[in-house]
Amino acid sequence: MREITYLSCGDCKRKNYVTRKDKRKTPEKLSIKKFCRFCGKHTQHKETK
Repeated sequence: MREITYLSCGDCKRKNYVTRKDKRKTPEKLSIKKFCRFCGKHTQHKETK
């Protein structure tokens, strides 16, 4: 039961990444530090719908 989730930048709030997540194993929202091409630096990206 994997679903597609979108990750958005914590600073500029733009959706940069698409990933798949298993809702049974990780019911909480994802939070990953990734590179934002709009900000030009590594920022915290959070799961959005």
